[in-house]
Amino acid sequence: MAGGGDGGCPSAESEGEAAVACEALRLLRIEPSAVGPSAGRAGGAARCSRNVLRKRRRWERVLAAKRGKRRQERERSRARRAQGPGAASRDGGRAPAALVKERLLEARASGPRLCVDLGVADRMSQKETSRLASQIRRLYGANKRAQKPFWLCLTEFVVGSLIYEECFRMNDGFSNYLMDTTQESYLDLFPLDVIVYLTPDSENVLEDIDPKKVYVLGGLVDESIHKKLTLQRAQEQSLQTARLPIREYMVKNVNTKNYHSETLAINQVFDVLSTYYETRSWPAALKAGVSSGKGYVLPDTVK
Repeated sequence: MAGGGDGGCPSAESEGEAAVACEALRLLRIEPSAVGPSAGRAGGAARCSRNVLRKRRRWERVLAAKRGKRRQERERSRARRAQGPGAASRDGGRAPAALVKERLLEARASGPRLCVDLGVADRMSQKETSRLASQIRRLYGANKRAQKPFWLCLTEFVVGSLIYEECFRMNDGFSNYLMDTTQESYLDLFPLDVIVYLTPDSENVLEDIDPKKVYVLGGLVDESIHKKLTLQRAQEQSLQTARLPIREYMVKNVNTKNYHSETLAINQVFDVLSTYYETRSWPAALKAGVSSGKGYVLPDTVK
């Protein structure tokens, strides 16, 4: 049967508890003797007890203040990490929403501009139109996140049209998007010599992005079969045309369906343009926007 220990010698457990108590009192700047047996002499126990409580409360206030400061610092660190390296020093600590607005308005003032031509949207089914509205949302979101955004414009955005209704139905806050929407054509808004219609059927390769130019994308989903529709539309309007340099920087990848297409969704085209405008690297830009499902890859990724 286990014994209860020697009554004359303190156990290791009680010694450990005493050490912990002494250390706690030391942190509170209280002498251990102040709460020992001698403290009870001549009615001093009550005074010592009040001193202990007062010092303990003071220490708890100090600890609470320190915890609050550490919590605030952690929150500031998380905010800095969310904004990316060097954001705090670069942007002077301003709120991200204010910076987004500032960048977008700067693009409106100095370019470049990107128009989505919705004058061809009536050629699509309701399902395709819904997909286009979704692509417009993704394009706008990517532009907001860009360090060097474009100024966006939806042209021939006719009130009451199917694409008009779908944009408002599918995209929360669409009326607050920082971009232009107009029922007019881009032909009524800009000189012909600054407009470049981007179409995969063009013979001209887009070599660079000029902030003084206005780039136009046909408002069609990439699944729609409208062979050379945007090229013919641009030629009829006597516009410059260009295509992304996919075949200049990428190679066809072998796949079971032998499928290769240079026709991209409008948000994918924007990903290419936006990445190039920031990096000035076509390989990086094409990697960002051309999915492997299109049948094209960069040469260094071919096994």
